[in-house]
Amino acid sequence: MIKPHGSAELDPRFVYDTARHHALSREAESLPSLLLNSAAAANAVMLGAGYFNPLTGYMNLADTLSVADNLKTAGGLFWPVPVVNLTRETGIKAGSRIALRDPNVEGQPVLAVMDVQAVETITPAQVEAVAAKIFGTLDPKHPGVATFTGLGNTLLSGPIEVLNFSYFQADFPDTFRTAVEIRNEIAERGWKKVVAFQTRNPMHRAHEELCRMAQERLGADGIVVHMLLGKLKEGDIPAPVRDACIRTMVEHYFPANTVMVTGYGFDMLYAGPREAVLHAVFRQNMGADYLIVGRDHAGVGSYYGPFDAQTIFDEKVPAGALQIQIFRADNTAFSKKLGRVVMMREAPDHKPEDFINLSGTKVREMLGQGIAPPPEFSRPEVAKVLMDYYQSIGG
Repeated sequence: MIKPHGSAELDPRFVYDTARHHALSREAESLPSLLLNSAAAANAVMLGAGYFNPLTGYMNLADTLSVADNLKTAGGLFWPVPVVNLTRETGIKAGSRIALRDPNVEGQPVLAVMDVQAVETITPAQVEAVAAKIFGTLDPKHPGVATFTGLGNTLLSGPIEVLNFSYFQADFPDTFRTAVEIRNEIAERGWKKVVAFQTRNPMHRAHEELCRMAQERLGADGIVVHMLLGKLKEGDIPAPVRDACIRTMVEHYFPANTVMVTGYGFDMLYAGPREAVLHAVFRQNMGADYLIVGRDHAGVGSYYGPFDAQTIFDEKVPAGALQIQIFRADNTAFSKKLGRVVMMREAPDHKPEDFINLSGTKVREMLGQGIAPPPEFSRPEVAKVLMDYYQSIGG
């Protein structure tokens, strides 16, 4: 199986040893507390789950600026997006040990224990410079920019030990999986070559066929459909609905033992190319050999070019920095001429009217009115799940 990023073995920050876990939990109750924001909590979950291997905790200012500028830490580790704990709290001292509390679970339980190695101020100018590098824009209407620039100016860095996986395990018991668990299941299934598919949306026919194309062309044994389970922007479809859609599609249209439906606990950054590279890093950590990167991967609005998330791997990722490779996907749509889903670039004789293409707005309107999109666009079983959802919220 492919090695994790930056180390020979995966080193998740979750405390699996029972005695150590109990001792930390008891200690945490007497420690000073910091209520995390959702972004820092999501980073803790990803560190705990092994997805951010080989990082042991939150980055300091030097690493944050270096990653933003050069896609590597000050020590030279390739990394595409800073992993930070930014806060507005100013009373925390370097050298202290603190309990990190979860903002997303009732009662704000302890999520992790942190050894605070440094407490640094990141200036507003530095926050803007980092945001501009990560997101390629400082437009406050960009959801990632709005979130990042509002987190605070105190940067806490140091290693953490994680005690739970926030709400993800309880809310998504059949779907949330750590990188450790996915690696173990890949081994149990006997898969030797694995393709990962990232999604924050339900999967329509084009997504389904794209996974099938990648599996066939790469000679892969299996596909890990890996969905984001954390916070999205307003208007995106909730994770339980996406989960139901994807499971329905896999159950009806893929052979047994060819697809794993899983999810991870992270908030969407909408960082386009940079987030695509981060997706590759943590898919390598979970054991995937390839990541499908399609049109406007991890994008939002019109902030990124349609294939910027592919070209960044050519232009910014040094040779050998990652073992995982990407499968480059074009727009996919149902061809009326050929009677199947194709990548548009592979049908040069087609005119636009030869494809069945529906805008997201049009699809939402149809579903809200109880009208199923054509079966060439969406499987009827999947459309039924979506129609029920849209009608439940009033279209």
